[in-house]
Amino acid sequence: MNDNTIKKNARSFGFYARIYRMVMIQDLKSKMSYRSDFIISTFGMLLTNVVGFMSFYILFKNFPSINGWSYHEMLFLYGFSLIALTPLQCLFDNNWNLRYVVESGDFIKYCFRPINIFFYFISEVFDIKGLGQLAFGVGVLVYSWAHLDIPVTFGTMAKLLLLLITASLFMIAIMNAAAATCFWIQHSGFVMVVMFRFKDYARYPVSIFDGIFKVIFTFVIPIAFIAYYPGLVLLRPDEIPLLSKLSPVFGIFFFWLSYKFWMLGARKYDGTGS
Repeated sequence: MNDNTIKKNARSFGFYARIYRMVMIQDLKSKMSYRSDFIISTFGMLLTNVVGFMSFYILFKNFPSINGWSYHEMLFLYGFSLIALTPLQCLFDNNWNLRYVVESGDFIKYCFRPINIFFYFISEVFDIKGLGQLAFGVGVLVYSWAHLDIPVTFGTMAKLLLLLITASLFMIAIMNAAAATCFWIQHSGFVMVVMFRFKDYARYPVSIFDGIFKVIFTFVIPIAFIAYYPGLVLLRPDEIPLLSKLSPVFGIFFFWLSYKFWMLGARKYDGTGS
């Protein structure tokens, strides 16, 4: 890679970063003009997470462990999954609107801008209420971390950050692909809903499921990589499986595949004017 290519890439990153900042500020201003809606939706998200937390507490009041997983280990996976899902909630929430603009024909406006279509569409919405989910997830993770005696070192913090980024890529990839089905399937909202509901299983160890579900949740709908496989690196460092070590590579690969699938649909739309 020569110097010109490096400078061009740097300028491209800076260009898109500036655009995203401006678009996000405008989106936040529009949302804050409806403060009641923001407060109610944020409270609803927090309440949903509190109910999920209580379900763990009630479950472990009756069972001290599940298939060898303790209460605090399960809470660790729960908090980890909430944090890992926050980028999807905050940054990629506009995927829920994709089917509407495709069916109405309004998607055509994204095809005539001199910037990446995927970036242009996704950047239009920043779901700020996802920050409430992030705060709750951090609280649960810190609480469980303290009871598991995991050392707090630069190395563990660096691993945690890398693993969270990796885990985020998997759910983002799942929802990118689910949203993009609208380019081929009319009224494809059910695909998004079904795929999104799978996130609830991400907080559980894949080892508690039967063999066929282990395969599905690992290689077909890879929700096991949202908390279980990355969580093993910190929870059970003496028995880290190969899939945990390869999760960063898989995360990037799955995200790249979902992006290509999304863009394939966008190019099809541009070519047919559907």
